[in-house]
Amino acid sequence: MLLYINFPVPVLGYNMQKPKALQKGNTIAVLSPSWGGPSLFPHIYQQGLSNIRALGFNVVEFPTATTDATTLYLDPKLRARDINDAFANTSVDGIISTIGGEDSVRILPYIDTDIVRNNPKFFMGYSDTTTLTSYFNQLGLVSFNGPAVMAGFSQLNAFSEAYRNYLTGVLFNSPEAWEMPVFEEYHTGYPSWSDVANTGKVKEAEINHGPRFLQGSGVCSGRLFGGCVEVLEMMKGTRFWPDEDFWNGKVLFLETSEDKPPVGQIRHWLRNYGMLGVFERINGVLVGRPNSYSDAEKDALDETLTMVISREFGRSDLPVVSRLDFGHTDPQLVMPLGIECQIDCDRRQLRLMESAFSDA
Repeated sequence: MLLYINFPVPVLGYNMQKPKALQKGNTIAVLSPSWGGPSLFPHIYQQGLSNIRALGFNVVEFPTATTDATTLYLDPKLRARDINDAFANTSVDGIISTIGGEDSVRILPYIDTDIVRNNPKFFMGYSDTTTLTSYFNQLGLVSFNGPAVMAGFSQLNAFSEAYRNYLTGVLFNSPEAWEMPVFEEYHTGYPSWSDVANTGKVKEAEINHGPRFLQGSGVCSGRLFGGCVEVLEMMKGTRFWPDEDFWNGKVLFLETSEDKPPVGQIRHWLRNYGMLGVFERINGVLVGRPNSYSDAEKDALDETLTMVISREFGRSDLPVVSRLDFGHTDPQLVMPLGIECQIDCDRRQLRLMESAFSDA
């Protein structure tokens, strides 16, 4: 019987378990912890695998990778089993999710936390995979919010050479300290995946005017933690939500999905973070570029951030930066949970202050 009900042990110090550095020839496991997208759009999925292999990785497809969407939805234990098996498999060097979804929170009770803790390795995804990246980080592992097989890797050749160089640098080199880049342009979403001719394509490029530093001054730093804001809402009030002390000194990063939650709803969620005491404990807030919002809606979201954090909860000193290149935008930054991030409000720069890997 597959039933693991281990509780996360809060990691209050800085002894995070980093994965081993990736190298060409390493084996990447791909699996579907949420939606069975590959079964519906195999051409998009296969293009993603091809691009991952082109980077120099071997790819092994775990059973859930191509299992049909209905079966995956009905069997959260099956999805959890793939996660446990991938971490336990000593021939697997890293794990990348195929795509997001909306219900991976259902698999958390079946994750074998001992296996995960004892076999730290590269694990990356975004959107609904936030449940896993945030949970694994609470278990003491550095995890990675970044491109998925079908959304990010499949379209890799449509992005600039500068971005491709950035991504390979993150995956293979991960220097001790490096500035988060600002890409010249961005894309919002993909043309219909139902048309095979759209494989590997992205929607029209838009000019990237860079992040907005909404408040704060000087320099601060903290360990990254966060993900898709809608997904984190599903974890609140459960045993998989961080304890109060976990938030001490963190830099919280949040982003919205293609579902485009109304600004008023985001205000309610932010207010809830305030009532939980999160804003009084953290050192900064980073917000990804909101997907499909109009310019007016983006402005309204910026105003909401400062209204809630500064006016309602008295943290006018807390650095808040919006419209960053992570989350449901392309190309996207890789955000390593558990790694120290420096926010320089005066120079308007973000830096990661250490390698995300144990032997880089």
